[in-house]
Parts: sequence; structure tokens; C-alpha cells
Amino acid sequence: MREHDFDSAYDDIPDTMRRGNRKKRTDDRDRSGRLTQEERTNLARVREDALSDADKPTDGDRWSTWDDADHGPTPRPDWVITELSATDRELGILKTGKEADVFLVERRGAGSTCLMAAKRYRSADHRLFHRDAGYLEGRRMRRSREMRAMDTRSSFGRNLISEQWAVAEFGALGRLWQLGAPVPYPVQRSGTELLLEFIGDDDGTAAPRLAQCRPEPDELVDLWRQLTSALTMLAEEGVAHGDLSAYNLMVHDGRLVMIDLPQVVDLVANPKAESILERDVRNVSNWFASRGLAVEVVDQRELMVALVDAAGLN
Repeated sequence: MREHDFDSAYDDIPDTMRRGNRKKRTDDRDRSGRLTQEERTNLARVREDALSDADKPTDGDRWSTWDDADHGPTPRPDWVITELSATDRELGILKTGKEADVFLVERRGAGSTCLMAAKRYRSADHRLFHRDAGYLEGRRMRRSREMRAMDTRSSFGRNLISEQWAVAEFGALGRLWQLGAPVPYPVQRSGTELLLEFIGDDDGTAAPRLAQCRPEPDELVDLWRQLTSALTMLAEEGVAHGDLSAYNLMVHDGRLVMIDLPQVVDLVANPKAESILERDVRNVSNWFASRGLAVEVVDQRELMVALVDAAGLN
């Protein structure tokens, strides 16, 4: 065959035959035929959703997470349900905040139920801990990589901070509850979720914040005495609340309960501890004074001196 005849014959061959009869790729799989990372992620999500739906209890939103969690101190209150076959049902939201949201959860076991407050710290995608720099003084992570991530507020670092606050609050509540301080019993911690004693009525009505209360004169004096007693107990243990105000104190059946302690401050290790303690005292003293508590009873300077002495900071 002459050269020009060969070229003419080649031109007549279909394009698909010239390419070895291979079809042009229209999907996003790699040349080996394996799934791409995106496809693997989507498939894993579908499988996880299917497994989650299949494993979901019929009488709740999830099975009890007790088995995989850190547990509160012993002896536990009688109302705590530890059965692995128990179910948790979410009943609504109690509070939203910059750092965490709090939900009402009912745990149902064999013949018993209990209400708990589920405090869930926000992820790195949300605004997180507007004053964390001062509170983190004295809390050092062991690995420099983690410290750098927290200092630069990378996504990894913010997640570390979030979990560190959850761990700190859970530990502080357990420690203070064992001392007899007026705090909710910490049932369990799983990741950045805390399950705490619900402070309120059996029908799910939460106790009011102190800021919402209008106590009578005698009640006001009693609440102040309860508060100073609690602050002294914390000082003797070497800690301060760190963000105390009338909004993170609850009143249930005449009993004052201290809540929201992720920023609990070590009065010895934190160089800013005394100024933070002074702010706590000023916040609560001003509230009681504004409600009519006598000046000779609510004396900020006297209370501050007593707390510094109780903490051994003199």
C-alpha cells in the first residue's frame, strides 16, 4: 500500500477504534477505578446514617452514653441511672450561650426516670470563650504542639480549648460536690457534653436565676449568707468561680445553687486570680445591694479580705 493510501485508510477508522475503543471518562473516579475521597466520604455517611437509624431506640433519641463517658464522684445520688440499656430523650432547650447550649434530657431506665441538664460546648465553628486567655493561665498542655494550636486559635486549637473547658468544669463540679458545695451533681462527661443534675421541678420547669428573683428582705439575707458560705468554701479549696454573677446562680426551694464553672480559677497558679476573685465579689455584692441588702451586711472589702485569708493568699 502506498503511503498516501495508508493515510487515507487511517482517516476512515472510527475515532473510538483509534483510541483502543476506550470511552472518554465522564466520572471523577481515578484511573484505577477506585472511589475518590469524596465518594468514600459520602458512602461512609450513608452507611453511618443507616446504622444510626437501625440502632436508634424506639422510646428515645439515643441509647444511654454512660458506658463511654467519664463518671461523676461516688457515692452517687440514688436518682442517677447507670443502666447501659437506658435511653435518653431530649425534651427541649433550657439555655443558649456563647460557649455552650443547655438542653433538658430525660433518661429512662428499667422502672425509673430522671431529668438531667445536657450542657454541650460549641464546636470550633462557633465563637468560643470570649475571655479564655485569662482563664487559661495556669492550665498548661503537656505537648508544645497543643499549646501552639491553642495560642494561635487554629481549628484544632479551638477544639482543644472546647474540650479542655468541658474537662475543667466536670472536674471542678465533682471536686466541689464532694466538698458539699452547692453545685449540681456531675453525672457524666462524654467529649464536650456534660450531663448534670437538673435544678428545677419534676415537671421540667427550671429553677430561676438569682437575677430573675425578687426575694423578700429575710430571704435576701439568707441567700447572701448562703453565697458567702459557698465562696468561702471555694476559697478554702484554693479556687474561685471566675465568672460569678446573679445570672449563674440559681434558686430552688430557697437553696442557692452555683452553676457554669468551666472557668474555675486556681487562686495560687493563676497570676490574675486575685483580680478575678475581686470581680466575682463586686458582681454579686452590687446585685444584693441593688436589691436593698443593708450596707453593713454586704461589705465588699470585708468579704474580699475574708476570702483572701481563707485561700491563704496573705
